[in-house]
Amino acid sequence: MQTPADTDKLTRELDWNLLRTFMVVVQEGGVTKGANKLSLRQPSVSQALKRLEDRLQMQLIERSPSTFRVTPAGKHLYRECVDIYGTVARAISFDQGTEDELSGKVTISVLSRIESDLFDRVLSKFHRRHPKVCFEINVMSSKEVQQSVLDKSAGLGICLVYDRHPRLQFEHVYRSYFGFYCGPSHPLFGMANLKMADLRGHSSVSFKTDQLWDALRPVALTRAHHKLDDQVIGYTSHLDEAMRMIVAGLGFGPLPVHVAEQHVQSGKLWRLPPYEDSLEIDIYLVTNAQARLNRAEIAFLECLRGELAEVPLEARSYKSQQQIPV
Repeated sequence: MQTPADTDKLTRELDWNLLRTFMVVVQEGGVTKGANKLSLRQPSVSQALKRLEDRLQMQLIERSPSTFRVTPAGKHLYRECVDIYGTVARAISFDQGTEDELSGKVTISVLSRIESDLFDRVLSKFHRRHPKVCFEINVMSSKEVQQSVLDKSAGLGICLVYDRHPRLQFEHVYRSYFGFYCGPSHPLFGMANLKMADLRGHSSVSFKTDQLWDALRPVALTRAHHKLDDQVIGYTSHLDEAMRMIVAGLGFGPLPVHVAEQHVQSGKLWRLPPYEDSLEIDIYLVTNAQARLNRAEIAFLECLRGELAEVPLEARSYKSQQQIPV
């Protein structure tokens, strides 16, 4: 058993790079993936984990060619590592903007192609008020958005949400509706009065969250109900890449109606059934009450929340405005 003196000595002498390596390995779900993320060789990462376990005198990860499992001790240490590194990152930027005129940086993680008039309006309004504040907006998957807010590398996030992490807060930003679309080379392009059964047997593309247990559950349920999920040949986390595959003719796929409409008008896409706005998808603001935000981020959140409080959800919902093909 370690004495208080032993613990103090361990804290003073511990190599914090070992903790970062361990944290990244857990986040990536494997030693090889962690090594790739860190731009290191796999043996080097394995040795770093071994040194950390030896130094702490506890097993953190059970690993073998077929096994990767974080132990209870490892899970506890991981949570502490996330808090430590997030707090340090926030502290570095906290002192920015302490003068009378607000400056500093607002870090936002977003899902690809967040198209919201309200969010755009807030950005514009905030920039006019505080022209010295700069923004860093990083595009990633919804899962990565939540992780970045959880580990405090981002001050706030905007994304799809299915599983709500208990340590995060979620506020409704807007509601969109998805529809199925195809590109010019698809056999159904230009055809009117189609039924859901007409989509059966055609290949399709979709998003990684288009699963029964994930954020695009309404889309996944529609696929399953109409037996449309047996030929999904392409997945992506980015809306632009989904649209690219659909336009290129790889298959039909789901897109936000308010984003796709302009491409229907230009002849790049064709709306398929269901024609009604039935695939309802919500977008959320994600924040972490435990994060130490800088002054710029606090002010931006206040501005965004003020706008959300003033504008009812109905005015933040994007329904179809296009002519349904008949």
